[in-house]
Amino acid sequence: MAGGWARDGAVNEQIEASIQDELARLKARRGPVGDSLTHCADCEEPIPEARRQAIAGVKLCIDCQTERQSAQAQRGGINRRGSKDSQLK
Repeated sequence: MAGGWARDGAVNEQIEASIQDELARLKARRGPVGDSLTHCADCEEPIPEARRQAIAGVKLCIDCQTERQSAQAQRGGINRRGSKDSQLK
């Protein structure tokens, strides 16, 4: 049963969509898999042998990996799909 202007099942759909978004985000963060590259996929600089042995499937050099991680914005724990989140509490 939905309340207000929402159709029946809207809240459950919103919860399911949030769960699917989070699962997709976690799968993307799993890390590298497969064979390591000898040169960085972004800048073509050689990847040191020690890094390739330490991290299986590494694709980026340390500088490019650090840059990517610092560029990622922190995710808030707030569900922003609905326009009236306070009604869902």
